[in-house]
Amino acid sequence: MRDIAHPAIDQLSLPTVLHALSDPVRLEIVRTLSDGSERPCGAIAVPVCKSTLTHHLKVLRDAGVTRTRRDGVQRLISLRQRDVETRFPGLLDCVLADADNGVRASVRAHA
Repeated sequence: MRDIAHPAIDQLSLPTVLHALSDPVRLEIVRTLSDGSERPCGAIAVPVCKSTLTHHLKVLRDAGVTRTRRDGVQRLISLRQRDVETRFPGLLDCVLADADNGVRASVRAHA
């Protein structure tokens, strides 16, 4: 079985990370994982088909935002919060706070 490749901390690129965080589905995946949990791919609830979820998880992994670990036949996904924080201090907190505000503003607008 092949190892799952992840970029080293010093290889994380701000444009690549920002691109990965710019999609609403990927942002929801990051928000889901921001509690520090490690989840199987199938336990990440987003409104896309399985192949599209796989693509989004690959974009996040290749950007260095998430880590994927094999456990038997499952792939477990976790947020590389410490690594991203080390490379770009405050970035994830800022992006997640802004995303949460956007969701609240959207909910208020539709209420």
